Amino acid sequence: MEEKNNHNKNYKNGFSVINTIRVVVILAAMGLILMGLGNNGFNDIKNKAIRICYECIGIG
Repeated sequence: MEEKNNHNKNYKNGFSVINTIRVVVILAAMGLILMGLGNNGFNDIKNKAIRICYECIGIG
C-alpha cells in the first residue's frame, strides 16, 4: 500500500513531475530552434550539406 501512496504524491492538480519535465524540455527545444532560425542556422546547415554531397560524388 505504501508504494501506491508514494506514487500519488507525485501528482499535483493532474500533472505529474514527468509531464512537467516533458513540457520544460519541449519549450526549451522550441526556443533553441527559434534561436537557430533567427541566426540563419538553416543556411549554414544547407551549405554544409551541399558541400558534403559534392565531396561524396567527387565534384568538390
